[in-house]
Amino acid sequence: MILNSKIPEGPVSQKWNNHKFSMKLVNPANKRKYDIIVVGSGLAGGSAAATLAELGYNVKAFSYHESPRRAHSIAAQGGINAAKNYPNDGDSIYRLFYDTVKGGDYRAREANVYRLAEVSNNIIDQCVAQGVPFAREYGGLLDNRSFGGAQVSRTFYARGQTGQQLLLGVYSALVRQMNTGKVQFFPRHDMLDIVKVDGKARGVVTRNLETGEITSHSAHAVILATGGYGNVFFLSTNAMASNVTASWRAHKQGACFANPCFTQIHPTCIPVSSDHQSKLTLMSESLRNDGRVWVPKKAGDDRNPNNIPDEERDYYLERLYPSFGNLVPRDVASRRAKEMCDKGHGVGPTKLAVYLDFADVIHRNGKDWVSEKYGNLFDMYRQITGENPYETPMKIYPAVHYTMGGLWVDYNLMSTVPGLHVLGEANFSDHGANRLGASALMQGLADGYFIIPYTIGDYLAQGGLKEVRTSDDTFQHAERLVKESLEKMLAIKGSKTVDDIHKELGKVMWEYVGMARNKEGLEKALELIPKLKDDFWKNVLIPGGINEYNPELEKASRLADFLELGELMARDALHREESCGGHFREEFQTEENEAKRNDEDFTYAAAWEYNGGDGNPLLHKEELKFDEVSLTTRSYK
Repeated sequence: MILNSKIPEGPVSQKWNNHKFSMKLVNPANKRKYDIIVVGSGLAGGSAAATLAELGYNVKAFSYHESPRRAHSIAAQGGINAAKNYPNDGDSIYRLFYDTVKGGDYRAREANVYRLAEVSNNIIDQCVAQGVPFAREYGGLLDNRSFGGAQVSRTFYARGQTGQQLLLGVYSALVRQMNTGKVQFFPRHDMLDIVKVDGKARGVVTRNLETGEITSHSAHAVILATGGYGNVFFLSTNAMASNVTASWRAHKQGACFANPCFTQIHPTCIPVSSDHQSKLTLMSESLRNDGRVWVPKKAGDDRNPNNIPDEERDYYLERLYPSFGNLVPRDVASRRAKEMCDKGHGVGPTKLAVYLDFADVIHRNGKDWVSEKYGNLFDMYRQITGENPYETPMKIYPAVHYTMGGLWVDYNLMSTVPGLHVLGEANFSDHGANRLGASALMQGLADGYFIIPYTIGDYLAQGGLKEVRTSDDTFQHAERLVKESLEKMLAIKGSKTVDDIHKELGKVMWEYVGMARNKEGLEKALELIPKLKDDFWKNVLIPGGINEYNPELEKASRLADFLELGELMARDALHREESCGGHFREEFQTEENEAKRNDEDFTYAAAWEYNGGDGNPLLHKEELKFDEVSLTTRSYK
């Protein structure tokens, strides 16, 4: 296999415009002849489905939720980036591009990142036209705030519920197309396989989660927009139902999986409090605008934080990174928090937490000012912890949040399976080894609203797509394989619950493939995960049957994929003998404990090809070229 990124020729600032002009078009009268399947109804999938239907295509949209409004995009809090430069503080498309490449530790594809920055401004215009209630300044202009990894204010926000408001905009556009009949929506459907005809993605096999019915659906092209795979760690900030199944089943059908070890650990989460927890809660990165991160200078200091005087506090991010302070990128802030706790300066009952303190900004601007900007976040923290963050500092600790890896796609967002396009967090393309805050929403909407409508048209206009029916042998065979796999799980009748095994996997992943990794630990993970996989197929207990509502069967099917993915993540992390962004190998760090890249040997995207599940996937490399941004050691000092 040869990876062809299909990056257009010419200066990076002209690539997208030139490419749009060079692509083939489908004329408006012909669009109604094409069917497109969209799996996932969050910001990326919902915006793609609505836009493609608006253009005239026939869209079949699938979600395992009962409504697109339940998509995990709703959980995004702090904001969405764009290079509008409303504050007049020096921002530009190029600076957003530069910050994103640098923030990703020079492991992203330049052309894709520049295009993302270029269309970011269109996203804001689109969302304002939809009525998204972004925060506004006194004069009526849209307000901006700062986020990690940038020295300008470019983040548009709606208090601490930006994802929800953006999703409502997407939802309104999607419902409009449902009512016109151009979008056929399939709620509570789990995608369990991709169907290929003549080597091209031509449909999917789904299971109705309410009735258990397994059916197949055909189309001329398939789009996956199914989010990330952070729940391989069991505990993460992802919704409990978030999973890797759609991407992993596509991987097993020939779609390369790129950079799976690039996992983002978010520094601002509510710490673990119990072994009985099923997920973790994110506190928005926007809080680092006005909150100050600190730990007691004296190890083991158990005093009430309000009784620790300022001179006995270590505002370590401000001390180590004076230029960026508390707004260093997420990977940097996360590692420093872990370092402080490892040295004995952690706080709270578990000593795995640091303080995020708002006393200064409350004293400076007043409680009402803070409440207006962050009130719902403060309320959420108080409901979960029982502590009032207006009166005592929040306790935070890093947690698994976002996955920069995903299915490999070319510049047109098409995977190595022709006709299978991948959008948003499900692909690998835009963030490198670390995602800057407020860029996830930006990528999802850029892909759905402004990129895929062009590139999928170019694919369809190439022709050569013969008519297929779900009654064809290829579809019927795919349905049988899916059903046989589910029946095999149900027949095990072991003694362990799905969650028991998932928690074991999560502990292995966090311990050996988590915030810090080393060769010995990764090799240990590669010993333990296959044993867990064997344990699953021998000892899992799944009550109920296949032809009914069966949430345990859902979870088991997803865990089977997580077990295989976890092994690939460990293998990818072991092979990448460098530290970059969210991938921190303890053997490769500077004297100041910062990530130490190896640009000579690892300036590439690692794209893994499925090889029959024998633990030996095939590695393909997409060399990354940096013509616009010099490869330098990241510095936020």
